[in-house]
Amino acid sequence: MITINMTKAKAIAHNARRAARAAEFEPFDAVIMKQIPGNDAVAAEAERQKIRDKYAALQIQMDAAKTANALKALLPTK
Repeated sequence: MITINMTKAKAIAHNARRAARAAEFEPFDAVIMKQIPGNDAVAAEAERQKIRDKYAALQIQMDAAKTANALKALLPTK
């Protein structure tokens, strides 16, 4: 019988969550950091907040996962 260390599994899942969030942030980060003319920084920040909210909810679900299968089902897909 294989025993899964849920603490380590959750740490791995959270790293995947962070990587997915960073990838979604990237185009908006460029607009905000580079202050690209013709791009609305306020709109970009609003989109970044939507992404933050999405991944905050996912973090709560991952923390509450009781099994490896439940955690695996929550992993972000590309």
